[in-house]
Amino acid sequence: MNILYIGDVMGELGLKTVERVLPELRSTRQIDLVIAQAENVTDGKGIDRTDFARLRKAGVDFCTGGNWSIHNNDIFAALSDPAQPIIRPANYPEGTPGLGYKYIEAAGKTVLVVSLLGHIVGRDADNPTDNPLLVIDQILDAEKDKPKDAVVINFHGDFSSEKVVIGHYLDGRATLVVGDHWHVPTADARVLPGGTAHISDVGMCGALDASLGVSFDSVIPRWRDGHQTKNVLVMDGPTQFNAVLVSGNDAGLAISIEQIQIFSEG
Repeated sequence: MNILYIGDVMGELGLKTVERVLPELRSTRQIDLVIAQAENVTDGKGIDRTDFARLRKAGVDFCTGGNWSIHNNDIFAALSDPAQPIIRPANYPEGTPGLGYKYIEAAGKTVLVVSLLGHIVGRDADNPTDNPLLVIDQILDAEKDKPKDAVVINFHGDFSSEKVVIGHYLDGRATLVVGDHWHVPTADARVLPGGTAHISDVGMCGALDASLGVSFDSVIPRWRDGHQTKNVLVMDGPTQFNAVLVSGNDAGLAISIEQIQIFSEG
């Protein structure tokens, strides 16, 4: 089974990049399942139903979550519906809208997809979250008797140490453990000794000449001069598409992982 995991789709330019790149990539690489990190799609914060539909039309089968997943209440109904292929982090406290894991059928296979949030995530660092290691243990134990062909877990976090640790912690229990949130791809994609594909951060889709999708002009005055400025998303120009392509075997473990980076002048 070939699974493509697409990094954070950042704003309108990220969405347009996916719409341009994914259809051809999906057909030429014989991809069975496409999963995208969708917490930054709508204006960089959360996702609404319209943009969710655009991702699906472009060829994305399933959307994972992060710290902005519940920013837009327009998507709450889809997050809470087991039949809708979108989730938020599973280790949010009880009572948070939405579900943290769901199943999806693709190419005759059943895949469990789980989202987790790191303990420290930017401006949300003080928000309460449950321990991601304990939560994923509980989920995998609860779902152990349900037949499945692959398990994909995204870990949305700030610390490389946490991202490396959770990959090894889950080695042999998942097909792919993929880090996201940094928007900058790391160079450590590999299949771990137990058969789990892992990368600390897959990167992003959207503006290339920007600070994680945000214009330099809106960031530098805040940093250099202490001005209060708002993040302004870059809406045109050169783009990047970052993803990993994982091949899995019949045992639900990874055979290979390949980083995919596609750049365009826009």
